[in-house]
Amino acid sequence: MEDWTQTLGTTPLLLIAAGAIALILVLIIWLKVHAFLALIIVSLVTAFAAGIPVSAVVKTLTDGFGGTLGTVALLVALGAMLGRLIEHSGGAQALADTFVRVFGEKRAPFALGIVSLILGFPMFFDAGLVMMLPIIFAIARRVSGNNVLLFGLPAAAAFSVMHVFLPPHPGPVSASELYGANLGIVLIVGLIVAFPIWYLSGYLWGKFVAKRIVLPVPALFGDVDADQPANPPKPATVIAVLLLPMLLIFLNTGLTTLGAAGAVDADNVVVQVLVLLGNSPVALLITVLVATVVFGFRRGENGTALEKVVDSALGPVASVILITGAGGMFGAVLRASGIGDALADSLGDLGLPVIVAAYIIAVILRLAQGSATVALVTAAGLAAPAVIAGDFSPLQVAAITLATAAGSVFAGHVNDSGFWLVGRLMGMDVKTTLKTWTVQQAIESVLGFLAALAVFGIGGLL
Repeated sequence: MEDWTQTLGTTPLLLIAAGAIALILVLIIWLKVHAFLALIIVSLVTAFAAGIPVSAVVKTLTDGFGGTLGTVALLVALGAMLGRLIEHSGGAQALADTFVRVFGEKRAPFALGIVSLILGFPMFFDAGLVMMLPIIFAIARRVSGNNVLLFGLPAAAAFSVMHVFLPPHPGPVSASELYGANLGIVLIVGLIVAFPIWYLSGYLWGKFVAKRIVLPVPALFGDVDADQPANPPKPATVIAVLLLPMLLIFLNTGLTTLGAAGAVDADNVVVQVLVLLGNSPVALLITVLVATVVFGFRRGENGTALEKVVDSALGPVASVILITGAGGMFGAVLRASGIGDALADSLGDLGLPVIVAAYIIAVILRLAQGSATVALVTAAGLAAPAVIAGDFSPLQVAAITLATAAGSVFAGHVNDSGFWLVGRLMGMDVKTTLKTWTVQQAIESVLGFLAALAVFGIGGLL
């Protein structure tokens, strides 16, 4: 694969990508082929159409599949176990009742979104969403006539906004490094713009969609027990358990950032152990073990019963994990085809203002190959020389950083593993996911760019 060079031009590669996406939609929506099978079939066809060497096709597919599963499978499986333990113990229902009593039914979606924004500061998108799902589902059952979108979309959008615009998440950090931006300024500006972007693209959009699409809460964590336990854990206990992974992950990201800045010794054994404990899969594993004790043994459950409870969580999420991995496989094939490099070469000299060019390049790359990280790094790499050579103020460089990050999240669809993760976790089919989540991501991206453009203008006046 290292010696292979793509000979097709940008136009044929774009046509292949567009045809592959269309074929996936036809297979799943009209022919009712299972999404897992459809993604594998189209990935294989696309690899041959793009001219990837026959000897490398299977490796490209399996590497893309395994690379996605490496994180997604652990997070979803552990998150499902945690959710099932909370659900089975009656903790989710107890917390939902308290939540609604404190905030009221009308304000509950807004309050849950605010909680997700706070949790999303240190936690990556997928880890935060999976951890919050049992609470989202319980509150959705308690309120809203069992419509998951009223709570699910605002919460998912909150985690997405924080992941896209705020350090220490990898997107804004990577762009900041390439542009030479001041990470502190990027953080401050990101904090300022995050709330209005979420309010419009997450909260208001979620309320709008929920009135038009009634989506029952899926049985992701198994069937809800008909008779809730007589001794459910206190809501404060449930909150403490949910905060545990956030604190561990915050410790990881904080120490990693301080280590990169030279404020702490990154080679210190204690620091390395704390960073390890705050890694998302490890943090969730620790939380599951704590939940087993708190929601199981301390309430009188025995080991065999708890083993069955935990095991019952894995069946419903197996399809989510496999389909998300297959989505990662399809995206990997598009990246291996060289479509990103071809687009970058074609878009490198658009003659547009730097902040606009960086955003547009990130958007097109995101739509073409699915990976937000690839779109962001490629777009920032192309725009970096102009940014560094330009006479931009630190505030303007921060604005360009956020504009590029905004472009990298635009309209995630079938070539993005995150599309499948969100859709399947919330029990949506492909058409519904496109109408809800893909549109939300597009709105979030455009609003993020407009906010960055306003900050850029202010930076020019100072």
